[in-house]
Amino acid sequence: MEYDVIVAGVGGMGSAVVAELAGRGAIVTLISLSDFAMPIYDGDLEAEQGQPPAAAQLIDLFKDHDAVLIVSPEYNAGIPPLLKNTLDWMSRGEDNPFKDRVFALAAASPGRYGGMRGLMMLRQTLGLGLGALISPEQFLLPGARQAFNEDGSLTDDANPKMLQAMVKSLLYAARQMKPIKN
Repeated sequence: MEYDVIVAGVGGMGSAVVAELAGRGAIVTLISLSDFAMPIYDGDLEAEQGQPPAAAQLIDLFKDHDAVLIVSPEYNAGIPPLLKNTLDWMSRGEDNPFKDRVFALAAASPGRYGGMRGLMMLRQTLGLGLGALISPEQFLLPGARQAFNEDGSLTDDANPKMLQAMVKSLLYAARQMKPIKN
């Protein structure tokens, strides 16, 4: 069974994540959130102008996929502003793009925590704030500057087994949810 997986917000980890997903039979759509320009969320602006077209595009894109993998750096022990703003705007639509699909989280950081603190905040925002089902497995990549081979694959020191476990868990959950969605 094939699964459509969207990989959003990718930094340098994109090729390793896409290769792992594709190797397990997923059809992968790779996007950068910076390609979906939106103003900083403001309730007054929303009341005046409505939801930005880019937010509606992302909602439709998320809804067309069985699973979503968010790959994010960590900014000051939290969620990067671009990602938070995107989630805020997407949460304002009529349809909830965070329901009926499973999410997985991954982070890369040059520091020793590998983005763990940012993913903790992202997990809370998605799960508690937006009602998303989030896979318990996540991928953290500390020392990201030294973690990739020239071809974009992970070095042995970068813990490719953790990436494999996260992808396997994401696709397993997508398989469980697929009969429910259709």
